[in-house]
Amino acid sequence: MNSKLVIFTDGGARGNPGPAAIGAVIRDEKEQVVAEISEYIGETTNNQAEYRAVIAAIAKAKELGAIELDFYLDSLLVVEQLNGNYKVKNKDLAPLFIQIHNARLGFKKVTFAHVRREQNKDADKLVNLALDSRE
Repeated sequence: MNSKLVIFTDGGARGNPGPAAIGAVIRDEKEQVVAEISEYIGETTNNQAEYRAVIAAIAKAKELGAIELDFYLDSLLVVEQLNGNYKVKNKDLAPLFIQIHNARLGFKKVTFAHVRREQNKDADKLVNLALDSRE
């Protein structure tokens, strides 16, 4: 059981919208990788893919029995929306935002922080692996 998990997520679409995938690297408090997600999700936008990566990672963290989650994303827009600093105006993102908001309630603490793209290489690689495997 891992009470606290550190999660790097990424989502991407080739074309916007276009073929899309999600990636996540989930580490325990000792920085050991306990799970990875690399999944093709069909045609969607970059932002929808970013949200869906967070949703998939939350589901995996719940399976792993986590209590606290620290998320790191390279999408400033998604981080600011999830932290309540920006409104979610896009009608396609709103249901995904609500899904994450509701899923967060099952944890003691969930944080979202922005990182530069270079700091999110592992999750980005998982997105590209899923996309490449579809082509």
